[in-house]
Parts: sequence; structure tokens; C-alpha cells
Amino acid sequence: MTYMNKMRGAVCIAAIFAGGAAQAEVTAAQVWEDWKAQFALYGDDSVSIGSEETTATTVAVRDIVLRMDDDLTEVRVFLGDVLFSERGDGTVSIAMAESYPITMTDDDGVIVTLLVSQSGLDLIVSGDTDDLRYAISADRYEIALGDVVNGDVTFTGDASATAHDISGIYTSRTGDLRDLSYALNVASVDLLVDIALPEDDGGVITANGKISDITAQADMTMPLDPDFENPDVMIASGFSIDGGYSVASSAYVFDIEAEGGRVAGAVNTGAGRLNFRLNGDNLAYDAQTTDIAVNVLVPNFPVPIELQLAKYGLGFSMPLSRADEPADFGLNFDLADLTVNDVVWDMFDPAGVLARDPATIALDVSGTATPMVNLMNPEQDMDLDSAEMPVALNTLVVNRLRLALAGALLTGTGNFTFDNSDLETFDGMPRPEGSALIEVTGLNRLMDNLVAMGLIPQDQIMAGRMMLGMFARVTGDDQLETRVEVNAQGHVIVNGQRLR
Repeated sequence: MTYMNKMRGAVCIAAIFAGGAAQAEVTAAQVWEDWKAQFALYGDDSVSIGSEETTATTVAVRDIVLRMDDDLTEVRVFLGDVLFSERGDGTVSIAMAESYPITMTDDDGVIVTLLVSQSGLDLIVSGDTDDLRYAISADRYEIALGDVVNGDVTFTGDASATAHDISGIYTSRTGDLRDLSYALNVASVDLLVDIALPEDDGGVITANGKISDITAQADMTMPLDPDFENPDVMIASGFSIDGGYSVASSAYVFDIEAEGGRVAGAVNTGAGRLNFRLNGDNLAYDAQTTDIAVNVLVPNFPVPIELQLAKYGLGFSMPLSRADEPADFGLNFDLADLTVNDVVWDMFDPAGVLARDPATIALDVSGTATPMVNLMNPEQDMDLDSAEMPVALNTLVVNRLRLALAGALLTGTGNFTFDNSDLETFDGMPRPEGSALIEVTGLNRLMDNLVAMGLIPQDQIMAGRMMLGMFARVTGDDQLETRVEVNAQGHVIVNGQRLR
């Protein structure tokens, strides 16, 4: 299923739980009419209804079935009966079935049935004409595997995700565009898998996990008539989303036996977060997880593997729309303080020759660039064909470069500007101007240790040292430095010597 089709399904599900209504008086009939209007966004046959029964203060809708299809998957949500009731204070409550099935059929005819169940669900719709607000709370909400049917074979097993103590707010505002926002809190989510593999005699997957203190929020703007099949058209029409989530901690254990082998272990993490943004001008993503611990047993490896990591992070931002002025971009990656248990080290380095200090890889790059095309424009292919350069690089800053491994440390910084009017000096690339500094400590010791362990021949190390002598200068005991400069004339100068 494509990304936008998944989004279509997510928005539709949001409409189910939010009431999605954008009507003023918040009567039961108006809320239901708005539900039908939102369902119609996904096609004339996106919903079927058994019957409607209307009184002065209620609307009872029987046998609701939602349809969400793409080229690969048909999804059916059998919501059953929904009751809209006016509460006498200008608000409407929505009552839904405590459980209902969802079926997904792929293009090979395999049918997966999921069962949704909930307890203590409370949905209250309030607000005014163009600014609807709903409050949601539930003691428990669970999605569980029912079965998988593939021809004559029916496969069952225990697999579920159960959320506890849910509360949140969802708002819907309608003008030229539809503005949606939500803020959700979940005390915990329990994950469970206990499945016997049908085509593997004795094959079993068992796992469970717990995610604690989840918060999620997002602001989304949608066209009133969205085209989910064409994401570039939707974005050009005003679609945008800005949101994310955070968790306090998570813990998982798993045990998989298949094809005569076994993988078992545990994963624990501390706080984590993810933020994202997409609109016609910018795309951004930023994720980070801290205090990661992994313990695992794998086939054909004689000892347990224990890994610990202080932080893992990945982020980027980039402009998307054509502009006359430079726009910011960035990229960052963090893998901080990775350690491996001594039992694993001893297999490769029994004499303890190598330093077993924590390993780190970190990169933080930022800069500015001028997009010469609209990357999310429906005519983007034509623009890319006609543009010599889709993006003109203006500035590049290496804020941080750090590589620490086996006792050696490399750090670096840099700052360059680029002249896009000069594409001759560097053979079609804009001419850079600026400098970069790279510093290395402990490299000679590391090379000596690798020779002592027999991992690298002495003659290869000698060749490497000769190359270092050409491009690096000694600044201290086992300390090297390389400074690269490019001046306004296009000269490349390394450690004060012009090389170009």
C-alpha cells in the first residue's frame, strides 16, 4: 500500500473516532451528516449503511462498513452500529461497538482479519460551526490478530497491541482548507506475539513488549477535496503536516525458532522521540533514542552478544519549493558510546591489545541551498528536465564530525561558501571558498595494534603512514592535523602548501 493510501486510511479512521464533524449546532443529525460527507471524500462507494433511525435527539446508524482500496490491498472496516446522542448541553456523544473486525485482502487473495476491541470509550463532540472539538478517553484499546486465510489454509495465533489509559483532544476547523490537530496521551502499550509458524514444523515466534508514557501530537492541513492518489497535487493544493511523538521507555523480549535455528534476546531503551514536517516548502525529520541495551543469542555464534548505546539519532531537513533566496538544510547522525561485552571482544582480541573504549560516530552538517525547481510540483518532471541543476548549493558548514574507535579519535569542522556563477574552476561544480580542519589522535597506536594482532601486514601500514605524512602534520604525541583551504582564486592549500 502506498504512503498516501495509508494516509487516506489514517484520516478516515481519525474521522471515525473524532466524529470529524465541522457543523455548527452539534446536533446528532448534523454530526452524522458530516461523517457521511467525510466518508464521501474517499469515493462514492467508500461506505455502506444498513439503516438509519432518527429521533429528535438521536441518530442510530446500523451496519456501517468502510472500504479503502488500492491496487494491492482491499480493506474493510466493519464498524457495526454507531449511536449519536445529544446530551442537552450543546454537545453530542458517540457510542460505538465494543468490538469489530477489519479485513485486509491482498492481490494474491490472502485475507488477514484483525479484531478491534475497546472498553471505557468516551467520545464527546463540541464546538461551533467551523471549529469542532472532540474529547476522547478510553480505559483500553486493542488491535489483535484474528486469523490469516490463504486458500485452504487458515492460520491463527496470538498477536496484539493493547493501549491503556488513553486521553486526547482532536479539533477540526474548516475554511478554504480543513485544519486538523490532535494531542494524545497513552499510559502504556503492551505488545504480544505467540505464533506457531504453519510451514515450519516446530517453528515458533514469541515476543512481548511494553512502551511507557506515550505522547503524540500533530497539526495537519488538508484540501477540502483531497486527491490521495496524487500526493504532489495534494501538497500543491495546501496539504501540510507537522507532528511527532515521544516515549519515556520501552522494553522487549523475543524468542524465534525457525528452520532449526533460534534467535532470542531482549531490547531496552530509555526516552525516545520523533518529529516530522512536510509541506510545499520543506521536509524535515528528527528522531532520537537514548539508553539502548541489546542482549541477543544468534545461531552459529557461540556467545551472547551484549550491546549498549548511549544515544542513536538521525535527522534531516531540506527545502522543496523553488525559491530566489537560499533556504536552510541540515543533516545529523549520532551513534554515541557504543560498547560490546568483553566475551565478544575476547573472541577477536583475546590478548586485549585494542582499547575497548566506547565507539562513537557523529556528524552534524548544515547549510543553505537554492532550489531551482519545485520538487513537489505536479510538473516537477518537466522542471527537472529543463533545469541544469535542481538545487544550487550556497553554503556548507560541518558543525561536528567525530569518529572514536579502538582508542583513536578523529574530529573535524569546516565552513565553505559556493560561487554558482563559476562552474569552470572545478569542472562543472560551483567554486568553493573556505576551510576545513581535521584532527586525529591515537591513530599510530591503533595501526601498531592492528599489526601486532596480525590483522594488517606491516608493509601496508607503512604505505598508509607515508600517505598520512603527505597530507597531515604532527602537532603532538600521536596527534595529527590536516587543514584544507580553498581561496577565492580556486587554489587548494593543504597545511600551508598549495596542491592546486
